[in-house]
Amino acid sequence: MKIRSEQTISRKDLERENLGYFLAGFVEGEGSFNVSLRKKSDYKVKWQVVLSFNVSQKDPAVLLILKRELGCGIIKTRKDGLHSFDVTNSQDLTLKVIPYFNKYPLLSESKIENFKIFYKISNLVAREEHKNNRGLEKILLLREKLNKGKGRKRKYGIKDIFPIKKSSETIR
Repeated sequence: MKIRSEQTISRKDLERENLGYFLAGFVEGEGSFNVSLRKKSDYKVKWQVVLSFNVSQKDPAVLLILKRELGCGIIKTRKDGLHSFDVTNSQDLTLKVIPYFNKYPLLSESKIENFKIFYKISNLVAREEHKNNRGLEKILLLREKLNKGKGRKRKYGIKDIFPIKKSSETIR
């Protein structure tokens, strides 16, 4: 039995639709939807909301195919040799990444939930709600539910941006 490489399988043997489902499955296991914060003294709310989609892998072959299929993003190589496909451009996320995973849906409960939260946050950002405190707080409350579990590290959390409020003041 001859084993085919990822490049041969994806480029010659799979129909476009099958490739979409293959890539969605790959992202299911190796991908992540993220929302990070950067301090910005010149911003009205003093924080920049950065949305990102990324996939990491030792072999860049599938990452190159994913980049080609989505028509956006960059591939970086870390010092340890791990490759990462990253999309941080808001328009690319809204017009390319999100529609792709609407067309080729993710399957696991946790990844579906993360995608839904990411989608909601991207809509808030598209409506520029991240530029006022109320919208930023909505985003941060949604972000608290994103990528739950062990190993999740965040430089800044909601408590760093908004000191603890009375429960009646918290946005739900």
